[in-house]
Amino acid sequence: MEHIVKKKWVTGSDQQIDFYELLKLTREYVLKGSKIFIGSDSFISREKVCFASAICLHGGEQGGRYFFYKDFIAKQPFSQLVSRITEETRRSVEIACLFMDEYGIDSNNIELHLDVSPFGANNGTSRYSDMLKGYVQGFGVDYRLKPHAWASQTIADKHSK
Repeated sequence: MEHIVKKKWVTGSDQQIDFYELLKLTREYVLKGSKIFIGSDSFISREKVCFASAICLHGGEQGGRYFFYKDFIAKQPFSQLVSRITEETRRSVEIACLFMDEYGIDSNNIELHLDVSPFGANNGTSRYSDMLKGYVQGFGVDYRLKPHAWASQTIADKHSK
């Protein structure tokens, strides 16, 4: 699997951006009071699954902006909902861990948005919410579920289609 730094990152205005430039902008935003919101979503077609992950910067002195990348992967290992939703969460955690472990960004400045409904909401992803919440908490990162998971539910969703 290709390392996140080498992915084709794109801005919200559809301009390609180098990951290190993205990192520089992220640090500037955080220093001015912004928070990093990370979300991933997927869309399954006949033969492939498109995974999209988004890094959103919002709050503080500057306005908001976001960046994303997409991967197209063979459908076979992700035909089941649990495997796709787990992979979405893993991708978001991977980005958060990269920011924290390799680039020294404090976990208090990061929030993961999981594309799952709360337990008991009677939706397809509800039964996996406790498992995925525990997974994310194990990395020391805050999270939000639907309907408050806008980075995954809106931004990443837009780019997974």
